[in-house]
Amino acid sequence: MYMTQGLLRASKLQPNTPALVSAKSSFTWSEFKIRVASLAGGLKNLGLKTEDRVAMLSLNSHRYAEFYYGVFWAGGNVVPMNIRWSLSEHIYAINDSEARFIIVDDNFKDIGKSLTEACASLNCIIHASDNRVAGEMINYEDIIENSLPVEDSNRSGEDLAGIFYTGGTTGFPKGVMLPHRALWTSAFCFGHAANVTQRDRVIHAPPLFHIAGSAMLFAVTLFGGSHAFIDGFEPKAFIGAISELNGSMSLLVPTMVTMLLQSPQLEQTDTSKFTRLLYGASPMTLSILKEAMKKLPSTRFIHAYGQTELGPLATILEPEYHSTDGVASNVIRSVGRAVPSVEIEIVDKNGLEVSRGVTGEIKVRGSNTMLGYWKKPAETSETIKNGWVHTGDGGYMDEDGFIYVVDRLKDMIITGGENVYSAEVENTIMQFPGLLECAVIGVPSKKWGEAVHAFVVVRDGVEVREDEIIEFCRTQISSFKCPRTIEIQTDPLPKSAAGKIQKFELRAPFWDGLDRSIS
Repeated sequence: MYMTQGLLRASKLQPNTPALVSAKSSFTWSEFKIRVASLAGGLKNLGLKTEDRVAMLSLNSHRYAEFYYGVFWAGGNVVPMNIRWSLSEHIYAINDSEARFIIVDDNFKDIGKSLTEACASLNCIIHASDNRVAGEMINYEDIIENSLPVEDSNRSGEDLAGIFYTGGTTGFPKGVMLPHRALWTSAFCFGHAANVTQRDRVIHAPPLFHIAGSAMLFAVTLFGGSHAFIDGFEPKAFIGAISELNGSMSLLVPTMVTMLLQSPQLEQTDTSKFTRLLYGASPMTLSILKEAMKKLPSTRFIHAYGQTELGPLATILEPEYHSTDGVASNVIRSVGRAVPSVEIEIVDKNGLEVSRGVTGEIKVRGSNTMLGYWKKPAETSETIKNGWVHTGDGGYMDEDGFIYVVDRLKDMIITGGENVYSAEVENTIMQFPGLLECAVIGVPSKKWGEAVHAFVVVRDGVEVREDEIIEFCRTQISSFKCPRTIEIQTDPLPKSAAGKIQKFELRAPFWDGLDRSIS
């Protein structure tokens, strides 16, 4: 299991077929391989040694793919940087990982300069752009043009491939150490579930620093499909990639799907060749999924569930369950079943497996799991126990092995002694017509300890009342689960760069200054 395997295979099977395309450029598999080997040679000429860390701070482009494979080829470790981080978070990650190199594009070159001044480990900043600049930065294209290709380092298996920093809702994020076998396993399972072939062209819309985006990149390379790059997700650009770059599939997070469905360009575009859409990273409400299936009738939907610590894939809900039968059986609300090479158990607070249908913590074991958290042995031992990764997600398994995720355990609301899972309430609220987004949190209550509070974003031109939504919820779920208060707004909810709603930002005003807080 080595990450350069797919690149080496595709460059032999289809050397003259486009591998990396965008509105501005196109490279064949042969050219992709040469650029990767030359980048690796250039990094070695600059002093890169085995397991040295190389960071990347950039929007999506063909150079992001070259960064991953070039660093793997050279024997180094990748450190993808979150484009939404503050300068202090970037400094933390560079200092924590002790990265010696950083690659930045035009959008982040000023931050790159600040990092070289603030981080003692950094001794090289590389500017990745079509525009060459003079000064203290080394030009990415000059490295490739002026460096001889080198042989693949052949790092594999348990060898560390990269440090992927988790989003973190409190304090600074943790660096997840992922070996080649974890990334390779998830890539294979992604590609197999999505039936990726050499005929596919996959649109990379989620940020490639994110584990979901990078996993899709690795999967497509492993199975020999081609890559289509846009800077980042924007509905018009994404739809343009379907029609102009011949995109046949993609991976999106639910908030991106919601934005896509609202775009007027969608109904004006022939999407008949856009045949598969993977979604994951956060829950997709049933109402949005039904709308997506209606507006994209030629598209087969696939639900992927996992987390960074799992490289990231744990389960898949296949296209056949995204159907009328799937809705009727309720299995469409699940995240599917364990992918090959992965075992899943649901356990209680003592680590003992619970009965089918009983909610507990989801734990995972397999060749997709992390080595641990970088320089954090205590946190590692809390998460990895007897070879099992404890996900921190609450869920249950039915008799057929389908996993239903009810919430992050830390997001569980305890109101009047009853446990309320925010995801269940959110799914209920989103069945009310005219809504775009919803987030449910626990807020302080003298009477109940915590009270269920909802934030709701309505569609343009729609008017709804708080009492209407609450009354609707009472017809669907137990009264103690229903929101006691609702904030209705038109502005989008705060999100991470990967499109996840940032509940910690929503909670902060309610819990500020109190002894107890929910993170």
